[in-house]
Amino acid sequence: MEVLDLDGQHRVAYGDEQIAFTLRRQSTRVVSRVAIHVEPDGRVQVDAPPATPLADVLAAVRKRSRWISQHVAAAKARMAHVLPRQYVSGESIHYLGKRYRLKVVVEPASAAEAKLRGAFVVVNVPRHDVDQIRACIDTWYRDRAREVFATRLEVVSEPLRWILQLPSFRLQFMTRQWGSCSPSGRLTLNPWLVAAPREAIDYVLLHELCHLKHHNHSRAFYQALARHLPNWERIKLRLDEQAEIFLRR
Repeated sequence: MEVLDLDGQHRVAYGDEQIAFTLRRQSTRVVSRVAIHVEPDGRVQVDAPPATPLADVLAAVRKRSRWISQHVAAAKARMAHVLPRQYVSGESIHYLGKRYRLKVVVEPASAAEAKLRGAFVVVNVPRHDVDQIRACIDTWYRDRAREVFATRLEVVSEPLRWILQLPSFRLQFMTRQWGSCSPSGRLTLNPWLVAAPREAIDYVLLHELCHLKHHNHSRAFYQALARHLPNWERIKLRLDEQAEIFLRR
């Protein structure tokens, strides 16, 4: 049985469990294959061409129900022990895969800003205001991401013959995606990705750059991805396992 929620989510039954997923119709998909993704937070995203009958989409989800259920359960188990940030000194801050400690320094005359100092990310604020501390850290991540992504894009794209000019990119904090590529070829990248190791950043950039040649998740897309990064699956798995840490708010 399939249920369509008022919010547009679909659900299919798997034993006593209900698998909820969001269906995204993609006009750029040139193959009829339905692609199923379990996001790091456990949400299920299904991509399909506009002409694919809903019945075929549901059949594809039912066929992979066991796989989906296992991956959703694993994602929720990883998230269960992660507590929201309190934005106090001593908390962990990750940058390029390394762990730093947050140090909040309250000085009434200081400007609100965050800087990397040795083993610490030091946030100076005129008063201990959680929203202001969070804003400082977000700005710091955004600035570091803009610099790192620009540098790594040049390196990752260099061997790709279909890249004649580096694509532009914009930064957007997201809770479900590391990046995306629009039909026009513009990249959107998650600043929190800069918390991950450099190999994970390169994987995400390569993934999106491959979409400039293959605007889908077809076999040709994955062949291109594997040709330029043979161990991409290991890197992706590791990134997914650490997503709840890097996306922690």
